[in-house]
Amino acid sequence: MKHFLTLKDLTPAELKLLINRAIELKKLHKHGEIYQPLTGKVLAMIFEKSSTRTRVSFESAMVQFGGGSIFLSPDDTQLGRGEPVEDSARVISSMVDAVMIRTFEHSKVETFAKYSSVPVINALTDEFHPCQLLADMQTYQEHRGSIEGKKVVWIGDGNNMCHSYINAAQQFGFELHIATPKGYEPDQAIVDAADATIQLFNDPIAATQGADLVVTDVWASMGQEEEQRKRELAFADFQVNSAVMAVAAKDALFMHCLPAHRGEEVSAEVIDGAQSVVWDEAENRLHAQKALLEFLLAD
Repeated sequence: MKHFLTLKDLTPAELKLLINRAIELKKLHKHGEIYQPLTGKVLAMIFEKSSTRTRVSFESAMVQFGGGSIFLSPDDTQLGRGEPVEDSARVISSMVDAVMIRTFEHSKVETFAKYSSVPVINALTDEFHPCQLLADMQTYQEHRGSIEGKKVVWIGDGNNMCHSYINAAQQFGFELHIATPKGYEPDQAIVDAADATIQLFNDPIAATQGADLVVTDVWASMGQEEEQRKRELAFADFQVNSAVMAVAAKDALFMHCLPAHRGEEVSAEVIDGAQSVVWDEAENRLHAQKALLEFLLAD
């Protein structure tokens, strides 16, 4: 039994297999072919953070695969009333075939996985967002081929998405530049643990020189709304706009995990422009997660 809490839970070979399989499953879906390897399987979806893409993609994936899903908000479980994670893990995992968790502390999904009898999927924590990276890697491969050996730049906060890009640099073999304001760098321990070429910058223009992929995220993530004004000032020079994209490679792509704030972390002309693949990226959450569910659950 495998869990998927970070990209490092799978080998590079397994991750490449998932990306190729996601592309195959997408083609099957587009051709209207019915493929239901998870008939009779149930996915429990525990949401302690709100979501659009995560919920719709996982629910749709289970329906299309012939299975079912159960949505559990903090009001729907004893977790929200203080039941130990260990106890909830033992009980919930005894009744379903997999558990997907979107929460705050990464330690919570680690504890849940330790006491779960079925695979556990991290659908976002404050430290990592590995499911989004599967979709991002699929999207790049569909548009430009293998990302191995390419240069990727992350611009913005050293947040959970940034941390997952650090892991992805190791697992998929690309060079990563990270441009953040001073004081908003990623966790140095996560950087140090990555066997990859990673450089930290405080200048987005310098970081983006010759980049094949430019990625950003909102300046204030969920739970940081009270810092919005402070972050707007700190990140004012870190917007991905035409000036930034101009120093990237001519065929560079732009990605954003969404939701996006046009005029803040990205200009409208970039996110709505020809280099943006954010809508393919969002749709690929469905196909990449179907590949993951098949990998973890199919007989």
